[in-house]
Amino acid sequence: MYDVQTVRADFPILSREVNGKPLVYLDNGASAQKPQVVIDAITQAYSQEYANVHRGLHYLSNLATEKYEAVRGTIAKFLNAASEDEIVMNSGTTEGINMIAYSWLGPKIKEAGGGEIVLSVMEHHANIVPWHFLRERHGATLKWVDTDATGALDPQKVIDAIGPDTKLVAITQVSNVLGTVVDVKAIVEAAHAKGVPVLVDGSQAAVHMPVDVQDIGCDFYAITGHKLYGPSGSGAIYVRKERLAEMRPFMGGGDMIREVSKDVITYADPPLKFEAGTPGIVQMIGLGVALEYMMGLGMQNIAAHEASLRDYAAQKLAGLNWLNLQGTTADKAAIFSFTLEGAAHAHDISTVLDKKGVAVRAGHHCAGPLMDHLGVTATCRASMGLYNTTDEIDVLVDALELCHELFA
Repeated sequence: MYDVQTVRADFPILSREVNGKPLVYLDNGASAQKPQVVIDAITQAYSQEYANVHRGLHYLSNLATEKYEAVRGTIAKFLNAASEDEIVMNSGTTEGINMIAYSWLGPKIKEAGGGEIVLSVMEHHANIVPWHFLRERHGATLKWVDTDATGALDPQKVIDAIGPDTKLVAITQVSNVLGTVVDVKAIVEAAHAKGVPVLVDGSQAAVHMPVDVQDIGCDFYAITGHKLYGPSGSGAIYVRKERLAEMRPFMGGGDMIREVSKDVITYADPPLKFEAGTPGIVQMIGLGVALEYMMGLGMQNIAAHEASLRDYAAQKLAGLNWLNLQGTTADKAAIFSFTLEGAAHAHDISTVLDKKGVAVRAGHHCAGPLMDHLGVTATCRASMGLYNTTDEIDVLVDALELCHELFA
């Protein structure tokens, strides 16, 4: 039985007030709050257990290494990877996708003198800018697929965009702006039939639903820790073993080498080959605890709770006929982007909501091409998480009605 009030008690920040009002935190799409078990794990690691990993034989180093490396197995379990050796730990999705661009795709584009990368117009900048680097430096072509009027993305349109020069499909599983859920499994199956690998940006999806990378069949799957109720500066990317074997090192330094001399260098086996330098030891330990926390609640239970929030919010927001909702497809995550009719800017709306204790995101949400596609410069976004309630949605609606009175 999923008891949201019991869950809320695990997050100390949710009991505070903002501007004299109880905090209603609806900015989970940007970054989620942290449960006490994660905070405690971080405190314990720094106060009682800290040392560098992989490089010492003393007790604390061995302990830190054991706890750090255990997280690789936790991530593999969370994503249902075939092996923990397919998990490259890093600072988050941005680093993960940049690694694939530099280590795997860049050499292929350079050797071919070009090639296409198929993207949806919904992608976050983290899944756009690294491909622009390849466009600028090696002549890659970015091929865009649009959403329909409801914000849905037809997988067949993505499949049809794959041509003989396509080197990669890079696609989000859940839009951070619209909440659109993409049928990535269908895209992967069709892309593989054409001999094209697929990278999935799972930054939003992995928070809201169970993820099975073996079932999806993708070649790469990126997650970021701070959205998964873990620390900032933590994350990972799943890379199928055969793709790991095709990749050159991303960064050079300690830990990613086996032997270094004046004339010769040999690299460590993957995944360490792609993890140069001292990692975010405590951040990753915190991420492991956060993932265990989520799995303890049950990813299906989290998905069901958030689906009920989505349906309730969709009904309440649809009753505000002066609210312009972006992305109205029914099968979406609990993410709602909107503007108000009239001259009110998203930043003005957000400021008024903040006075009522409601935290939302305002801006372009690192999704410039999508803003252009929607014909807006910015939106407000209310994004819900495992600890939000229908009462908080009511507070959001009341605050929006105040905005309408002020700006109408």
